[in-house]
Amino acid sequence: MAIREEILEELLKDYKNPEDLIGKDGLLKELTKRLVEKAMDSELTHHLGYEKHSPSGKNSGNSRNGKSSKKIKGDFGEVSIEVPRDRNGDFDPQIIQKHQTRFDGFDDKIISMYARGMTTRDIQAHLQEIYGVEISADLVSRVTDAVINDVKEWQNRSLDEVYPILYLDATIVKVRSEGRVVNKSAYLAIGINIDGIKDVLGIWLEQSEGAKFWLKVMTELKNRGVRDIFIACIDGLKGFPEAIEATFSQAEVQLCIVHMVRGSLRFVSWKDRKAVAGDLKGIYQAATEEQAKADLESFAQKWDGKYPTISKSWMANWQRVIPFFSYPKEIRKIIYTTNAIESLNNSLKKTIKNRASFPNDEAAVKLLYLSLKNIQKKWTMPARDWGKALNQFAILYKDRMPC
Repeated sequence: MAIREEILEELLKDYKNPEDLIGKDGLLKELTKRLVEKAMDSELTHHLGYEKHSPSGKNSGNSRNGKSSKKIKGDFGEVSIEVPRDRNGDFDPQIIQKHQTRFDGFDDKIISMYARGMTTRDIQAHLQEIYGVEISADLVSRVTDAVINDVKEWQNRSLDEVYPILYLDATIVKVRSEGRVVNKSAYLAIGINIDGIKDVLGIWLEQSEGAKFWLKVMTELKNRGVRDIFIACIDGLKGFPEAIEATFSQAEVQLCIVHMVRGSLRFVSWKDRKAVAGDLKGIYQAATEEQAKADLESFAQKWDGKYPTISKSWMANWQRVIPFFSYPKEIRKIIYTTNAIESLNNSLKKTIKNRASFPNDEAAVKLLYLSLKNIQKKWTMPARDWGKALNQFAILYKDRMPC
């Protein structure tokens, strides 16, 4: 709607500084109040069916019945408005509805700040400083608790039938339980769909993992529509291989190579790290499993004297490492690392770092979900070189590819 220049000039005739316009008692706040009140008066006229003081209202069965005061919180602070009433008490204004105490969009600001890791105290201080609005901790809780239904709907939504790649990992959150703070793992599943787009399939909070827990997770994914998974990339999750093999019998379980390398380098002295990392690279970049095994044996001969646990760790996990060598380079590049989910976890850790602990599981999942929504807005492009990888998947799994 265009506003005529003469109206703007009239409004700004006494303008001297920004405070006159956007300050605590500035023009925008007063204009908001007057426009809202005028809109409600118009709504009441429409509801009654006649203009104020019109003779047609006589004996109409309903009439205006004064006004009541109401305070609304918004971007310009707290605004006091006069709400018109009708005698029958059935007028329900739409611009500011009954029981509404905040302008539309104000709750979204609270949720947005909460999703970025701001504590309740931070949110209160920010709104007071920026908008001059005082809100209670209870209000922040009530606004963000409204997200819980969205979380439940999201966690139970239908999923794609086929995910060529599934990543699984966990991030630690502190939660109060039975009067004490305990560490719980927030397990995340990221699926890469046929189009190469990442999607978080769910969040599961658990104090300990195992085959029973992972069987529950895999069964849930299956019940939500997942029919097949080609490759599951994991970081040594206990009980997971057995669970996925029981649920998705054709899925290949691949241990994350980068996690193996990092674990190997953890206790290597700084002066040897470059040399050890280079020799490990020769193992996982080998063209074949046979060559990789030979390179591992050479590594053991060279380094077992100083770091005997490295080769032993690789040999102990070899059956979960070797699927990697059966794939062409286009697929290897994608499953080489769980960086996709590690990057996600790093973002989540930044969000939750301000929280000493969560009062319960629900509060932790609520914040993780809101943070995930922000992160996933950036996931609009397929994985790098996905077209080439998809062609390889079509050859390797031609009978399992969706039509």
